[in-house]
Amino acid sequence: MKKVLAILLVLAMVVAFASCAKGPNSGNDVTPAEEFVRPTKYERADDGAIYEAVLSEYATMIENAKKAESIDEKFVLFAKAEAYLLDSAVMIPTTTQGGAYQISRIAPHTVPYVQWGNDDDRVKGLVISAEDSFLTKEEIAELREQWSKALAGEGTYDPAKYLTDKGYKLNKTYTTYFSTAPVTFDWLNTSSQSDTEITVNTVDGLVEYDNLGNMQPALATSWDISDDGLTYTFHIREGVKWYTSEGTEYAELTAGDFVAGFHHMLDAAAGLEWLVEGVVKGVSEYLDGGSWDGVGYVATDDHTLTVTLEAPTSYFLTMLTYSCFLPICDKFYQSRGGVYGIDEYKEKSADTNAYTFGLNTDVSSQVYCGPFLIRTFTPDAEIVLVKNENYYNIDKVNLDTIRWVHDSGEDPVAFYNDAVKGTYPATALSQTAGTIDLAKEDGNFDKYAYVTDTTSTTYFGGLNLNRGTYELENGNCASAQTDTQKIDTHIALMNKDFRTALQFAFDKGTYNAVSRGEDLKYTNLRNMYTSPEFVKLSADVTVDGKTYAANTQYGELVQSFLDDMGSPIKVADGQDGWFHPEEAKAAFEKAKPDLEAKGVTFPIQIDVVYYSAAPVNVAQSQAYKKSIEDTLGAENVTVNLIEATIDEDFYACGYRAADGKAGNFDMFYGSGWGPDFGDPCTYLDTFLGYGAGYMTKVIGLF
Repeated sequence: MKKVLAILLVLAMVVAFASCAKGPNSGNDVTPAEEFVRPTKYERADDGAIYEAVLSEYATMIENAKKAESIDEKFVLFAKAEAYLLDSAVMIPTTTQGGAYQISRIAPHTVPYVQWGNDDDRVKGLVISAEDSFLTKEEIAELREQWSKALAGEGTYDPAKYLTDKGYKLNKTYTTYFSTAPVTFDWLNTSSQSDTEITVNTVDGLVEYDNLGNMQPALATSWDISDDGLTYTFHIREGVKWYTSEGTEYAELTAGDFVAGFHHMLDAAAGLEWLVEGVVKGVSEYLDGGSWDGVGYVATDDHTLTVTLEAPTSYFLTMLTYSCFLPICDKFYQSRGGVYGIDEYKEKSADTNAYTFGLNTDVSSQVYCGPFLIRTFTPDAEIVLVKNENYYNIDKVNLDTIRWVHDSGEDPVAFYNDAVKGTYPATALSQTAGTIDLAKEDGNFDKYAYVTDTTSTTYFGGLNLNRGTYELENGNCASAQTDTQKIDTHIALMNKDFRTALQFAFDKGTYNAVSRGEDLKYTNLRNMYTSPEFVKLSADVTVDGKTYAANTQYGELVQSFLDDMGSPIKVADGQDGWFHPEEAKAAFEKAKPDLEAKGVTFPIQIDVVYYSAAPVNVAQSQAYKKSIEDTLGAENVTVNLIEATIDEDFYACGYRAADGKAGNFDMFYGSGWGPDFGDPCTYLDTFLGYGAGYMTKVIGLF
């Protein structure tokens, strides 16, 4: 499936590494006002009915795009669908990663350089200074310039030589933090980045990107593609072994281990499976109860893997860096109770005594073929990975140890001080946490601070269109809304004009300034779901009578469709493209008569959960409340800030909510999406309905 990310609560270490649509969505309600019967008690509605009311044409637009005759036509039609999604106002992009002040001992661009997949979490190539001082901003600039030239084919990029020539010693230990602990060491039974950022450092895939963005062989030494584009034959590296957490050889890796991993991934159905539906032959039929024999994922011998696709897929190779294509050791999996078959797995995995594969409580419950081994894991304390001394590509491993330390963001000043002392190799600087001022006072800001690169990850807020939870099972984070207020809020959120008013009233610049500081408050703002420069047109293309020029960036396409709709949204990064106070007020006034006709009493109540131990999250929630109430009037909309005193509760309300029904919020801005492969549908598919898209749960559906 996907790379789902929680928005960072700890502003700490950041590694410098032809459609049948009818135009903009204008439907406001499941039922017109004149036919509306107001309920006497709040009850959660049917997800399908809600989805059809707010995004009725979206799936058709995505389907039509995928049927396009050329890749360029497809990109144009995807842009049209994205404009429709943004115009619906069910979600609002907020920020991307990076764009913050940072001081660091890490040389930039020493992890894989790629906008999608899991490779940017692979840290074996990190080059870190072991000195007490940070790299100067001038040294960072020189390294970035060398990297840019190498990217353009003008020379090489060797940051280790650069630092050692300047007298630096290199650190073989990389220490970072985790704020939400991994729930499994089974990399095929999760779609959360908080799990996979650990495990991808312990297992390799078929291919891997280098730090210049070039795809390189990994566990596949080479591959062949049939003339019709349907069959990919991968030649698996010989002599690679699986090792226990203690470094003991367990078994040799074979092509069958890739088949075992793919089979297990489909059986586990942890949110990865839909990524390959309609791509790999037979997957859809298997998930619907068909035979495994029809799945086009076959080991023809120990070192040959053959993958057959449903149709030629231009971006298939880019998909291979995502975790759903990783292997598992078939022999070890079965020794831990692993079975194959959807029903068989469901039954067996429910027995925690009989099924013990990949448990996060036991580092010996997994074996590893990558550069590192998980040696220890203590929840709420630390995770330690050590170098796999028998790794087949050990010359590419610059680290002996990776250490994650638990930090929920309660004391960012302490984190800063630890970074200065050398405990952590880098720290981002936050305005609210006081670390920007602290760095200025001690001289670190002027000498070392630089602005980090932004990424293709998009964080966003979602409006809960079909709320089903008003407090957690433990009784925490309880809403104070009465039954009448719950009905009023639901009716309001089903009105597109009201949703538009909320989104246009959100001052994202002020919200972001509490972490980035006033001078960087726009730097990492994102205004569309797909990264605006994710893809571009390779040639002129005419769609629906309009010609789009070669080299047009995807974001420009989305902007042209929004402009045609009359939307004021501006999608380019680095600006607050959604904050339009006058348009927000006008949209609210347009919504008000319909809401009043349906018996709504003002103010509408909007619940926002915040984590009270994280100063930045507290300040962000307060900024959101102020911007909404100042723009629309507290007599019209009241934002209720619901306190979560522990991070587990905060994540349970949104990021780790199992489905739309479990989301305990009216507005939630704690999730993000990192693309899985090099095509816009890696973002856009996440908002398909009826369980097909993962991120619909952030708008309270499925």
